[in-house]
Amino acid sequence: MKMPLIATACALSLLCAGGSPVLAASFDCDAAGLSPNEQTICGNRTLDDQDVEMATMYTFLVGLFAMGQAGEMRDQQTAWLKQREACGTDVACIKAAYDTRIAQLQKAYDAIDKPI
Repeated sequence: MKMPLIATACALSLLCAGGSPVLAASFDCDAAGLSPNEQTICGNRTLDDQDVEMATMYTFLVGLFAMGQAGEMRDQQTAWLKQREACGTDVACIKAAYDTRIAQLQKAYDAIDKPI
């Protein structure tokens, strides 16, 4: 049975968090100096949830790969963050950016050879 990455990553994050779900963006919403983009994400539950999903998937995946591939993933993530930031406060644009990145991360996970 093929398990979606988010199900695997969420199960792991719940184990690591002592069973309590993480209900905050991947960055500190209370930090000073948040960009308008980050403020929009913090103020929108759907975007906040997508941020947590994407960050969990990314953290899980980057830890699976060797240095070269992990470095490439970090570069892709940095480029994606710039694209998301370019959305400004446009909720639809930010949501589309998350949808795209989550699909990319799921595709990377699906491409990994896994034991049966």
